[in-house]
Amino acid sequence: MPKPKLPPGTPDDTEAAFYDALQHADIERLMACWADEDDVVCVHPGGPRLIGHEAIRTTFEAMFANGAVMAVPEKMHRIDGSHSSVHSVVERVSVMSDDGPRVAWVLATNVYIKTAKGWRMVAHHASPGSRAELPDIAPHRPVLH
Repeated sequence: MPKPKLPPGTPDDTEAAFYDALQHADIERLMACWADEDDVVCVHPGGPRLIGHEAIRTTFEAMFANGAVMAVPEKMHRIDGSHSSVHSVVERVSVMSDDGPRVAWVLATNVYIKTAKGWRMVAHHASPGSRAELPDIAPHRPVLH
């Protein structure tokens, strides 16, 4: 089955498509967000480093076997270049526990590059977070005189 086409768009468009695919357990649309390069990389919270489309697809298929992943990116910090864009986000992930619905926080970095087909993801690195980590902390930058 061919990958769904994404418009060239922007890094934000690709990121929106990625999270929409997670929320709808749409493996084809999710994989269409990734660049065609063989060395794409993904790290899930507490998991190993996954390199390549096959490893990444296999883990997302396993996740989707349990249903959609209700992850919503919040508090984005971005660094944009002419051919790359790095997004640091706090993901609010809704999960069902024995005590009912709960919210988990995940800190994620998504890296996009501009390809001939448009902006595509080359890395997704997610780490466990906590509500206490939600405030942004930036070092005080000294003023040089």
